[in-house]
Amino acid sequence: MSRQRFIVIGMTDDRDVWFPPEVRSAIAAGRVFSGGKRHHEIVAPLLPESALWIDITVPLTAVFAQYEPHTEVVVFASGDPLFFGFANTLKRELPDAEIIVYPSFNSLQLLAHRMQLPYADLRTVSLTGRPWDAFDQALITGERLIGALTDRQKTPAMIARRMLDYGYDNYRMTVGECLGNRETERVRTLTLAEATEMEFAFLNCLILERTALRTHPFGLPESDFALLDGRVNMITKMPIRLLTLSQLDLACRTSFWDIGFCTGSVSIEARLQFPHVKVTSFEIREAGRDLMEQNARKFGAPGIDVHIGDFLEADLTTLPAPDAVFIGGHGGRLKEMLQRIDHVLLPGGVIVFNAVSDQSQTLFQEGIAALGRRITGTMHVAIDTFNPITIYKAE
Repeated sequence: MSRQRFIVIGMTDDRDVWFPPEVRSAIAAGRVFSGGKRHHEIVAPLLPESALWIDITVPLTAVFAQYEPHTEVVVFASGDPLFFGFANTLKRELPDAEIIVYPSFNSLQLLAHRMQLPYADLRTVSLTGRPWDAFDQALITGERLIGALTDRQKTPAMIARRMLDYGYDNYRMTVGECLGNRETERVRTLTLAEATEMEFAFLNCLILERTALRTHPFGLPESDFALLDGRVNMITKMPIRLLTLSQLDLACRTSFWDIGFCTGSVSIEARLQFPHVKVTSFEIREAGRDLMEQNARKFGAPGIDVHIGDFLEADLTTLPAPDAVFIGGHGGRLKEMLQRIDHVLLPGGVIVFNAVSDQSQTLFQEGIAALGRRITGTMHVAIDTFNPITIYKAE
């Protein structure tokens, strides 16, 4: 059987669509066509009379089932089909297929052109059916230009509200609506506060331009955190926190679990210093939820996944498996906790524990030995008049 062939044609939202001769020839020679309903409305006059059209709708498994009997399909897609587009889906789902792409300008390029904005340094992210992770990373790292594709939930208004909630008011937002459609296209530059109060056409994208630097120190002072019942000894002190993070090797990790986060200081520091890492945080006390929210917003650390309740009873099956774990609290059940961590820790993963007593040191040493793991680093640290702490690293 010959390889299945897909001709993927990028297009804008212009109702008076124009294609180069090579693309028009491919359309004229085609028999099976596919795309969104909006694409069909635009290109229908150009299709042969006997054309078969396959709508691209979810679930995509049904769409690919309809593709299966056909040796060649001409697909219409928005903008550049390789820019967060359908050509990438084809390459992933049908790796053996032949794919020919005729790109158009993607929506963020069109918006930059309307703004006359040099966009070589534009950090592009997609929020179309995707989590906030890449967008949050761009914010935390302070990218000068951020271009974002939106969807029906993650609208420009919601994005602006979320940015303001976490203190990222150092950007202005330009929103492009219905780009390429000569009748309905609109481009507006707004403050974030203005954007929160507005409604936008469904087809939109946005570019954020940084207006001022928003820096965060390497090491957040514990005096700046909201504390559990005001108890200053219930937070990991800044020097200990930074040493702990150094033992976790987060620069080369992907998923970090902070167990017993209390005020959230370790999670927040990790999020700010290593924004590429997915941070999942556990705390048994309900008060931890509000503390984490207060502190994460104050320091500009969005995207921390918070779980309240007993870690030993939590459902871990839907969470990203960790390759780095910090145990900040164990409630006297350290060995049981280590056993549970051992079941999910990725190969090459690391566990770090700060011991404040001889008993906790013994529990950790015995618990690690029982797992067949080994302690590879030990630091003894004393800060001011606080009790000495031993930082253990196990691999």
